[in-house]
Formats: sequence, C-alpha cells, structure tokens
Amino acid sequence: MLIVLKPNVTQEEVDHIVDKIKSLQLQPHVSQGVQRTIITVIGDEDVLREQPLEALAGVESVKAILKPYKLVSRETHPDRTIIKVDNIEIGGKNIVVMAGPCSVEGEKEVVEHALMVKKAGASLFRAGAYKPRTSPYSFQGFGEKGLKFLVRAKKESGLPIVTEVMDPRDVGVVAEHADVLQIGTRNMQNYNLLKEVGKIDRPVLLKRGMSATVNEFLMSAEYILSNGNKKVILCPRGIRTFEDITRNTLDAGVVPIVKDLSHLPIVCDPSHAMGIKDYVPAAGKAFIAAGADGLILEAHPNPEDAHSDGQQTIDFKTLVDLISSLRKLALALDRDIY
Repeated sequence: MLIVLKPNVTQEEVDHIVDKIKSLQLQPHVSQGVQRTIITVIGDEDVLREQPLEALAGVESVKAILKPYKLVSRETHPDRTIIKVDNIEIGGKNIVVMAGPCSVEGEKEVVEHALMVKKAGASLFRAGAYKPRTSPYSFQGFGEKGLKFLVRAKKESGLPIVTEVMDPRDVGVVAEHADVLQIGTRNMQNYNLLKEVGKIDRPVLLKRGMSATVNEFLMSAEYILSNGNKKVILCPRGIRTFEDITRNTLDAGVVPIVKDLSHLPIVCDPSHAMGIKDYVPAAGKAFIAAGADGLILEAHPNPEDAHSDGQQTIDFKTLVDLISSLRKLALALDRDIY
C-alpha cells in the first residue's frame, strides 16, 4: 500500500505516520522525491484498510499497490534512482561502461587489464575473483586472493571494481574489497544471497536469470531492497530461447519495459547476450539505443589467451572503437559517456 504525503509535510508528521505503521506490525519504507514523499507499506493490507490513515496529519492519499514488487516499482518511487560509485553516477544522463576480463588471472595480469580498460575509456573495471563454471574442472578463480589483486588494480588504475559474489558467506569479504557486487544469472533467485547483499551498503549489479520473466527479475531486486539496500542496478544479459547460433537471445526490448516499471538504473551485458565477440559491439549499441544506462563488457588484451569466455571477449581496439561509437550514439540520445 502507498501513503502519499502532502507537499508541505513536516518531519515530525512523517515520523508519527511511520510509528503508527510500525505499531500495526507492518514495515514502512520512506521514499523522498523532489515533489512528494511516499511511504510504502509492506505487510497485510487488510490491517491498513481498517485504519483511518487519511485522518493522520500530513497524509494526502492512500492507494493499494497491485504489482507484487513494491519498493522496486515506479509507483512507490517516481523519480529515477541514481547510484554513486566513487565519483560516477549510474542511472543519470551519462552512460557508464564497465569492462574487463571474465576472471582475475593473476596480480600482474589484472593490473595490466585494468590499465588497458582505463586507457580505452571505460569508467569501471570488472573481473571475477570467484567464477561459477558449468564444469567442475574449469578455472574457478582465485577467490579471496583474487580480491586482493583487484584492490591492487584499483590502486594502480583508479577505477572502481565490479566483481561477483556467489555465496552468502562471502558477502562481507567481497564488500570489503569491491565497489560493486555482482549477482550472476545463476544466482538471481538465490534468495539467501539476495538477503545478505540487502544488508550491506554497497551497490549490487543484479543480472537477469537466463530463463527469468520480467516479474521474477524485479521480484529478485525486491528481495534486496526489502532488506535495506536501495543501491541495485538491474542487468539484462540475454535470455535462453530455442535459438542456438548465439549463446543467448538479445533482450534489448526489456530495457524500455523495465524502465517503465522500475526506478532502478539498468546496465546491460552484450557479451553474454551474444556469446560471440564479433556481435558484441552491435548488441551493446542496441542496448544503449533502447535506453540502457550503461554496459558491462568482457575485454582482454589477448582474448584467445583469456582463462574463461574468450569467445565472447573483445580486444583493446574493439573496446576503443565501441566506446567511440557509443559517444556518438549518446549525443544523438542527448546523453554523454563518463
């Protein structure tokens, strides 16, 4: 249920309304917009219907929410959310590019890769210290040692770090070393993990499950927000269909849909959407044209030597050319690139 407050509501009135909701054993979430403050109430709406909430000072109207996701919805948060990572704003006018190899390949290597990404013009560095792999015999990453390598890469390049967390038990240590925690497609519905990242004060990049509906995707984000962390970035990355030429099917059409339904920023992954490096630039431009706030790309100086996902990893020149093309596209969309 939504409680819309009057434009001139005082903080004392807001606190009184929040206390009243809590006294009913319900959970209030206050969203302060430019023109309106809205309180989203989570719990049994039948309890609220019996209360004369409109009689409380500062209340303008009370509305029922029909969508299963409440905190993620634009109904509860009309203004778009902008998430700051160091001095970079994600979700605003400027488009962000996150790039780097699929996995951390060593301390020396990860520093080289971060410097390459910075030179190409990207604004965040991505690499996996922990790597979920289909085969148990494939390279699984360096783990906590890899996180320390990433800290060195940030110190040398100045770029914020994006890396994946796979286990609820690792959330704390990953949050100590990384600027953005990535939830991979296989873990989109790992609800224990979603609850844990919901308890930290770090941005979370949530990838869409390869077979997930839009509602399921947004409900996973709801898990994180409902546990207190409002810094969620949604990441479409291709979905599984009957098509077998590309790794997945490009889901660029989901971008305007999700932007209409949710206030959260969207950063898309054309590398996994296509799975073939030759098609990644075109897919990336399609995502941006559809309204995405940024891209996360797999990039490596020598893709054929990459420890994982070399077939979908672009090289330095391709990354430079793509960012150059994105700048032109951004201008046409009245945007810019960091």
